Amino acid sequence: MSRTWIDVAYLVAAILLIVGVKRLAHPRTARSGNWIAAVGMAIAIGFTFLIEEIDSYWLMLAGIAVGSVVGVISARAVKMTQIPQMVALFNGVGGGAAALIAASEFHRNAPAPGGLAGNVLVGILFSAVIGSVSFWGSLVAFGKLQELITGRPLVFPGQNLFNAALGVALVALVALTAVTENGLWLVLLMLAAAVLGVLFVLPIGGADMPVVISLLNACTGLAAASTGFVLHNTALIIGGTIVGASGTLLTVMMGRAMGRPLVQTLFGAFGATPASGPAPAGAPTDGASVRTASPEDIGFMLAYARRVVFVPGYGLAVAQAQHDVRSIGELLESKGVDVRYAIHPVAGRMPGHMNVLLAEANVPYDELFEMDEINPEFPQTDVVVVVGANDVVNPAARNSPGSPIYGMPILDVDKAHNVVVIKRSLATGFAGVDNPLFYDPKTVMLFDDAKTALERLITAVKAV
Repeated sequence: MSRTWIDVAYLVAAILLIVGVKRLAHPRTARSGNWIAAVGMAIAIGFTFLIEEIDSYWLMLAGIAVGSVVGVISARAVKMTQIPQMVALFNGVGGGAAALIAASEFHRNAPAPGGLAGNVLVGILFSAVIGSVSFWGSLVAFGKLQELITGRPLVFPGQNLFNAALGVALVALVALTAVTENGLWLVLLMLAAAVLGVLFVLPIGGADMPVVISLLNACTGLAAASTGFVLHNTALIIGGTIVGASGTLLTVMMGRAMGRPLVQTLFGAFGATPASGPAPAGAPTDGASVRTASPEDIGFMLAYARRVVFVPGYGLAVAQAQHDVRSIGELLESKGVDVRYAIHPVAGRMPGHMNVLLAEANVPYDELFEMDEINPEFPQTDVVVVVGANDVVNPAARNSPGSPIYGMPILDVDKAHNVVVIKRSLATGFAGVDNPLFYDPKTVMLFDDAKTALERLITAVKAV
């Protein structure tokens, strides 16, 4: 088939991908958006088989088969609470693939100096560096989210100096590889990029991992686009550019949602020394104690409220209690209570985590309120029920300049008349910061697994 028709098919695939991504912006259209993007990808893959230069079809089919099996198993077996880890891992695989393709093309086209065109060589070097950084950085992000590595920033003395030396070494290796076109220098370059990827993510705290994953996703997209230039593949160029652009925009938006400049998130811990000894920022120091309440007392409070706002968090996802929170919401609505659900942009471990969970439980979309919409409503709210959330409702972000999360916009639940916090214990959240909300006189704690606690509350509300 003519390469022109293949490029036309790639353009159609790109349009479908853009439309699909656009429709992912709202829960009502997300499912169809996913299918539209999948059709675009299928078109791109199908027409790739028609490129005349390809002769190893069995390798492509084998890769598709392996990827399909892994994808189907992952989609069915991975729990919703583990989706962020899976996203980090799959994103890293994309970056690693771009780096390996760059190395393969270098080996195939550079048997002697001068064997590579300048634009192709630049694409190879860019893909090798950025793809390696994305792969190894994503592995570290996966380890932090999976709690194989501590979520706290990991730094060492002299790290700034080491990073500077590593940066100089990377520039030197890029120059040597470009001038000599020697495979040994390319290998050393990719190893140095791997070290950079690891050191880039290790100093970043676990609460900032969603931002880091988004940025690494953008890096993977750029590496893929660069690989497209190397392979002269329009689909890779367009698809990689879309991923790079959308990942960059998401990174900036998440940084704003957390109330911190991106530079502070990414480099704030560089050169620092690990904190030790003192109590976590935001911890009460005046001997304050928490108040607890029975499910029966809380059920009475909920049944006679005019407005109740539920704030879901990672604990709800872990307990798989989204259906229970919807059940108690329906029960309260049958009693005439105005029920709403407050969603923080970074609640859970990735953007949209809580939206997906509540959509799975068939919570009406018009009952979901983003942070900017719901915050002005808290002073007129009778009861807020915080289900497994911590950092996103922590007043220390607003009131404690010394807190690591200071400046991060939060859900202003402490401004409601009453606050109920469902949590297993007083343990800190993912940011490692104690929460003064737990010690607020208007707050009562219900210590239990989210699912069990909500089931007990349902029974208590029914008894009123």
